[in-house]
Amino acid sequence: MLRIALYVCPQTVCSSLSMAQDAFSLANRLAGTACFLVQRFSLDGEPVQLEFAQIQVDGGLLLAEQADLLIVPATGSAISRTLENNARLLPWLAQRGEQQVASLCSSAFLLAAAGLLDGRQATTHWALAEAFARHYPQVNLRSDLLLTEDGPLFCSGGAQAGLDLCLHLIALHAGEWLAQQVASAMVIERQRGTQTRFAPLLPAIDDSTLLPVLSWLREHHAEAIDLNRLAQQAHCSPRTLLRRFKHTTGLTPGDYLQRLRISLAQQTLASSGQSLEQIASQIGFADRATFAKRFKQLCGETPGAFRKRMQRGV
Repeated sequence: MLRIALYVCPQTVCSSLSMAQDAFSLANRLAGTACFLVQRFSLDGEPVQLEFAQIQVDGGLLLAEQADLLIVPATGSAISRTLENNARLLPWLAQRGEQQVASLCSSAFLLAAAGLLDGRQATTHWALAEAFARHYPQVNLRSDLLLTEDGPLFCSGGAQAGLDLCLHLIALHAGEWLAQQVASAMVIERQRGTQTRFAPLLPAIDDSTLLPVLSWLREHHAEAIDLNRLAQQAHCSPRTLLRRFKHTTGLTPGDYLQRLRISLAQQTLASSGQSLEQIASQIGFADRATFAKRFKQLCGETPGAFRKRMQRGV
């Protein structure tokens, strides 16, 4: 029997905690035997008040030290507050050695702050990837992946990716058959691909001076980019436009146009039966092969796979 300890703190996201507990409990029920012993722990062994409920725990750090696997459920996007309020946890985490430790979503920040992820692969929610990479450059961040495994350390991306990681851990310790049974019961696919396909292609824009530029790009998305015409829309020089565009979006106008084209292609793939050749031509790609290659780079799956997934409604 694998002993699992789930960490609970005031920042713990209720749904992440319950999702992990439910996955392993369901695995026990479907297996017809107790494959996993799941317990909850807090820093001091006392109940923890979360936003929606007070969570009872089975013990403190001593209990967790006896576990085979530690899981830190998601702790939300207020990273600074989470790190400050869990400062006592970090030196303890740093001493886990070869004990298996898994983070769900944003809790990868706790593992990184403890130094556990130095030189290792990790992932977190795609929306937190930039901040994570900035604060922990020594970690090999793979924000395109739903989950990572590097030695005894496991991380998952946003929200439901935590369930992907729990299924992976079930398969690792009790077999793929049981993991597939749990996935079927919870109506989730195994091996759901990458996290890339869930991240928005286009960044949010809060600079009103760029809105005419973005509008022009949308109207002329099938054309080759013309910096002089773009700069006219923003009433500035091409050099100023490039600097402002990059600062606001994190992309060059050319990169933004590529993402815009693929975003429009996604809409067409989901709502029509047009061929890939037709779609590629309509959005400005020279041929189907170039379109398909760029689509997979940005979306983490082929246009055909995307269309099938949309048809299945997943």
